[in-house]
Amino acid sequence: MLEKTCKKSDRFIIPKKLVMTVEGRDRRVVAFSGKTSSILEVVRTMENAHEEIAALAEKHKQVQTLMHHVNQATLTKEHMRQQKGKAVGIDGITKEEYELRLGDNIDDLLKRMKAFSYRPQAVRRTYIPKAGSDKLRPLGIPSYEDKLVQGVMRRILDEVYEGKFCDFSYGFRRGKSCHQALHEVNQTIMIKRVNYIVDADIKGFFDNVDHEWLMKFLEHDIGDKNFLRYIRRFLKAGIMEDLMYYESDKGTPQGGLISPILANVYLHYVLDIWFEKVVKKQCQGEAQIVRYADDFVCFFEYRKEAERFYEMLEERLGKFGLELSREKSKIMSFGRHAKQNSEDGRTDTFDFLGFTHINGMTRTGKYRVVHRTSKKKLAVKYQNVKDWLWKNMHGKLSDIISQLNRKLRGHYGYYGISGNYIGIRNFYRYVVKAVYDAENRRSQRSWLTWGRYRRLLEKFPIMKPKLYVNIWQKP
Repeated sequence: MLEKTCKKSDRFIIPKKLVMTVEGRDRRVVAFSGKTSSILEVVRTMENAHEEIAALAEKHKQVQTLMHHVNQATLTKEHMRQQKGKAVGIDGITKEEYELRLGDNIDDLLKRMKAFSYRPQAVRRTYIPKAGSDKLRPLGIPSYEDKLVQGVMRRILDEVYEGKFCDFSYGFRRGKSCHQALHEVNQTIMIKRVNYIVDADIKGFFDNVDHEWLMKFLEHDIGDKNFLRYIRRFLKAGIMEDLMYYESDKGTPQGGLISPILANVYLHYVLDIWFEKVVKKQCQGEAQIVRYADDFVCFFEYRKEAERFYEMLEERLGKFGLELSREKSKIMSFGRHAKQNSEDGRTDTFDFLGFTHINGMTRTGKYRVVHRTSKKKLAVKYQNVKDWLWKNMHGKLSDIISQLNRKLRGHYGYYGISGNYIGIRNFYRYVVKAVYDAENRRSQRSWLTWGRYRRLLEKFPIMKPKLYVNIWQKP
């Protein structure tokens, strides 16, 4: 039955060459072995293949024969998804250069993959500023060909695992978002019997994933040895920094498209299933968890059970090569009875997904959870606005405000959640003042008075704060 089902995917129309002919706005034409088909037909074919993978994953303990889904159609589609102007890996190849001989390049890539002579290149490591810190965060940039293969394999893994992941896991999943995770946090505290929270942090998670454990987890669900062979090659590809090569004996491919799903698989077995099948059964009271990638918070009814979980968590993570950051992890009293459970009557706060979550009250004196933009994130945003205005201070005011409005729209879109109007209003006020200061720095004389500035803002308005997401209802 499994072989019959898998053979259906062999009906893929394999493209020999991508003809970049465009007729009208959305009518790009592709030549497929003597046949002409629209891009929409290719997309539908691939969607059917993804549905097939998901169905097989649900029906069978192990999914077989996945490697044939890495083909010319899927690689071509992945190439089209890549953005132009992105930083290049150690191969120095851009999307535009690869596209010049796209059909031949993909044909050659597939031949090497079938012969197992294709080996992912080392990731080029660079560093970017870490938000709210003077430290730098390492970022890996794969070569262009590796991006394509990783992108296709990631989508295959998405279909294999989407039906297996727990509902409380929200990071890097189709149809899941940060706002849904925030809604779950809000609802759990407001509705469930929550009195204590374990705010835990895994030290350098993405750099410390154990390769052998990860491969065991993947082998549990995937029987295609060739597919797993290439995942291992990506894990072992190594890092190139300042013309020096470093082996990668642990961690997921930095900056790789496949890293998020591999991280989710790892924590699914290390944390999620363990919490569901072991921790919850040992707790007499309420026990819940919400996870977004490697960030997670756990909710308990009884302090002893929260403390017991904290001890077990440290031991559990250590077994799989991970370490709990003691400095950033804590147990706190939180919820509608937080003041009663607190020794000094004061209550703690915790940060999750860029928000500080606070025990608060409504105007009528009822308990509610207040969500505010994290001061740490806000400080970073302030500095980003200040730096950007310094670089663009000599541009036209209308252009500056137009670009700022696009940035504000993104800020409001994420931070504009129920109850956080104060947070986005404060950011708006800072931007208004920062633009005023920047304009006055253009000249030694303070030529722009507040009266004149207000009149200019009437002509070129800075986007005002607006709430976009109601987390009191599921987004």
